[in-house]
Amino acid sequence: MTEQRTFTSHSFQQYLNEHKLMASRCTECGGVFLPPRPLCPSCYSESMEWAELSGKGKLAAYTAVYVGSSAMIAAGHDRTNPYLSGVVRLPEGPAISAQIVGVDATHPEQVSIGVPVQVTFIERGEGEAKRAYLAFEAGNGR
Repeated sequence: MTEQRTFTSHSFQQYLNEHKLMASRCTECGGVFLPPRPLCPSCYSESMEWAELSGKGKLAAYTAVYVGSSAMIAAGHDRTNPYLSGVVRLPEGPAISAQIVGVDATHPEQVSIGVPVQVTFIERGEGEAKRAYLAFEAGNGR
């Protein structure tokens, strides 16, 4: 049984830092939601629980990003070193956007919609500022 944490972005980040992909599940209708939320948007129940997801999925959409956010620029991405951002459909139902790794972002045409992906976590920062970021690795979602 998973410890009870509030359904906030802070709690979601805590789970990411523990290398766990967690969603909220409605105990009334069974809906699974990512990012997690305290209220079911399907049946409006507040009866939610944490559920750890398999971390497997399929790439539903993606784009190569050549001009990224300041955080991605700080991570070394720029016009000569792009990164892929994608939407991953998980077998539990939800879809989530994340960085896609394990592929050459300078040749995004080599990536295919529907390719299997597996969750991974990218650590950035040091000390108290260290945190894990959600990513999916292409080709390892079998």
